[in-house]
Amino acid sequence: MKRTEIIKALQLAGEGQLINVRGWVRSRRGNKNVSFIALNDGSTIKNIQIVVDLAQFPEEHLKPVTTGSCISATGHLVASQGSGQAVEIQLTELEVYGTADPEQYPLQKKGLSMEYLRTIAHLRPRTNTFGAVFRIRHNMAMAIHQYFHEHGFFYFHTPIITASDCEGAGQMFQVTTKNLYNLKKDEEGKIDYSDDFFGKQTSLTVSGQLEGELAAMALGKIYTFGPTFRAENSNTPRHLAEFWMIEPEVAFIQKDELMDLEEDFIKYCVRWALEHCKDDLEFLNQFVDKGLIARLESVIKTDFVRLTYTEGINILQEAIKNGKKFEFPCTWGDDLASEHERYLVEEHFGKPVIMSDYPKDIKAFYMKINEDDKTVQGTDVLFPQIGEIIGGSVREESLDKLNAEIERRDIPMKDMWWYLDTRRFGAAPHAGFGLGFERLMLFVTGMQNIRDVIPFPRTPKTAEF
Repeated sequence: MKRTEIIKALQLAGEGQLINVRGWVRSRRGNKNVSFIALNDGSTIKNIQIVVDLAQFPEEHLKPVTTGSCISATGHLVASQGSGQAVEIQLTELEVYGTADPEQYPLQKKGLSMEYLRTIAHLRPRTNTFGAVFRIRHNMAMAIHQYFHEHGFFYFHTPIITASDCEGAGQMFQVTTKNLYNLKKDEEGKIDYSDDFFGKQTSLTVSGQLEGELAAMALGKIYTFGPTFRAENSNTPRHLAEFWMIEPEVAFIQKDELMDLEEDFIKYCVRWALEHCKDDLEFLNQFVDKGLIARLESVIKTDFVRLTYTEGINILQEAIKNGKKFEFPCTWGDDLASEHERYLVEEHFGKPVIMSDYPKDIKAFYMKINEDDKTVQGTDVLFPQIGEIIGGSVREESLDKLNAEIERRDIPMKDMWWYLDTRRFGAAPHAGFGLGFERLMLFVTGMQNIRDVIPFPRTPKTAEF
């Protein structure tokens, strides 16, 4: 018999029709006359209740049906006699696909910690919390593609293996086929990569932005959406070594238009979550973050504050004068810490903030420098609970100015002649931003640790599964 997904079965009227559902047992309870199986197949956070008449299915036959076991259940869908569900299935046929030993299956107990669940990341999608998170993750990916498609952007695939360091930070994972136990070196004692697979030193990308800029110079509006990698030894609830980035690049737009795009895009994603993930958000709102839905609704109803870095610093320094304590210093020229960003968003304004015009020395080399020669046209979106969620900027289109900044910072550009060609041949004003997908997921789900919004987190000393 053809299977009916549980999300669809729960939407049917309980008129006695015969249906088949398949999934994993969440629980089984009952008495000497009847047994109740709660079954979930991942299509929805809601379980369907299967009622087993023990006169037809002796207890001995039900012994393999334990929490975590996988079964196929056929029966009549009827209106539920009990509370908690509208319909239930009266079992007529049962098949056990896979058993789960109650002594060994680790999801028997309730109240398991997030830290423990990370050690069994291969099983945690079966919990209510992670089922909800990963369904929302799918929906956010769909929202991103839909937004850019509707707005005339082209999805552009940038390389994962690269010889360029977009941010100039040097915190990159090397890619090599060389024998690490017998490294060939040159006369200066440096590693000779001439016999490596690519004939040069290569790494996993930290960003697809530079290649995205090339595409924007031909296609006008593009976006990338793919994995990026940072070999940064940060054990914090906000950092991963492998994460996903969304990076649009747009020709012929200025700073104000970029900020409009950032605000419109993120509101679209939040609105999509509220419209398409109602059941999962309600669960997370009840059990993970009781202010989640109200916070999501407030974002789409309010205009984001726009202020310059200098104005932000003045607000923060005034707060310090009035007794506010911060862990990190806060003077003009400092890179704002998450605590500073969250103060502005959560305490001072009570709404998201787009901050612009940062000191040039704390931002990347490609950002357009303002006429004051001190600040650049960077545009970061700061969100409650998160801090920075989007980092963007107008890019410097002048070859002379870009070269001057590269020389000032002593950035090696020998392998990036192709990037400079975009300023050499038909340079155009352009701008773009980067959104860390997992940062967006933190906001939309209310989860507290970035390791819990990606299926298999990669962090220092952790590469399980």
